[in-house]
Amino acid sequence: MKILQINSAVNSGSTGRIAEQIGSQIIKKGHESFIAYGRGNRPSASKLIKIGSFKDVLFHGLYSLFFDRHGFGSIQSTRKLIKQIDEIKPDVIGLHNVHGYYINIEILFNYIKIKNIPLVWTFHDCWPFTGHCAYFDSISCEKWKTGCNNCELKSKYPKSVLVDNSIHNYLKKKSLFNQVNNVTIVTPSIWLKNLVKDSFLKHSVVHIPNGVDLTVFRPVLDLQEIKVKYNIGSNKVVLGVASVWDKRKGLDDFIKLKFVSSNEIKIVLVGLSKMQIKNLPANIIGIERTESISELAALYSLADVFVNPTYIDNFPTTNIESLACGTPVITYKTGGSPEAIDELTGVIVEKGSLSSLENAISHVLTLGKEYYSKACRERAEKFYDKDDKYDDYFNLYEAILKGNK
Repeated sequence: MKILQINSAVNSGSTGRIAEQIGSQIIKKGHESFIAYGRGNRPSASKLIKIGSFKDVLFHGLYSLFFDRHGFGSIQSTRKLIKQIDEIKPDVIGLHNVHGYYINIEILFNYIKIKNIPLVWTFHDCWPFTGHCAYFDSISCEKWKTGCNNCELKSKYPKSVLVDNSIHNYLKKKSLFNQVNNVTIVTPSIWLKNLVKDSFLKHSVVHIPNGVDLTVFRPVLDLQEIKVKYNIGSNKVVLGVASVWDKRKGLDDFIKLKFVSSNEIKIVLVGLSKMQIKNLPANIIGIERTESISELAALYSLADVFVNPTYIDNFPTTNIESLACGTPVITYKTGGSPEAIDELTGVIVEKGSLSSLENAISHVLTLGKEYYSKACRERAEKFYDKDDKYDDYFNLYEAILKGNK
């Protein structure tokens, strides 16, 4: 088989690492893997195709910002990609995030329709079936079920400052995405699977949770170096990790925690910008985003509890990375985030309840990490081993191709 995946990034961030690991599994099975991507320059086991340039991304971003037409820029770079796909002749195309200012969905889906290439599309958020936003649960919006208009989230990603084109985007997506017949949608969470079934999309939907590399994300025993590096000492550690930190990811909630003023507990946040780090309270240790997976595993292992106070999410890979390192998880009851844990591996808290979040942290710290660690690792091994999860993708590709013969 020749499998071509398309994503905004490769081998970077959660979706980029997922695409990379699927590609590695394809190669391991003796087949060819290609990944076309929009941004970044990370090494990969797959054959890479760069889509467009920084200038293309910039112009697409401006087009979205002023005209609310995210996904409809990048015309020339997408046409070039189409020519490259013609040369590769993939048996299956695996889509991930097609938002991110790097590809033109109209050109891409018209091409897939004409060529009738089987499509496996992994949804990492809700953008494919809305007229604008990637998530709508923060305002309990249900317009996506019948037809987006007058978008209340126009100022959120993908931000638009002038025009509200949500109704046009909604109708165009509905037409484009449903015209392709041979499509299987994959959702990492059951929560998102249920939403897709209520949307305008008419394709079959399967649930495949994300996986992590359990040989990398594992309990790290020698933590002295990481403790010294970030001046943590013997304090209890409450950890938070995100690719981008903002109010939606719970940054404000972390800053409001009563533990911020504690001398015995350190809050460590990974993925912050330099400016965010500069403005943190004294007892919060801020770390910029790291591409070092080994350091990330050490930080998860160092933590006594991983806290994910996210207000919008599908199935955060950070939760299962933490479990794999033997660290319990506390998460808001948001999207598919609670699906990763059970009563033996963490605590689920009502979204936005700061007092409940503080009580949950106190409860887990009182019981001690050793109470949870064995169950956390066992749950990761049972449900979220990347080899098992990305074998599921490989088996899906094979089944689709056999069904076409």
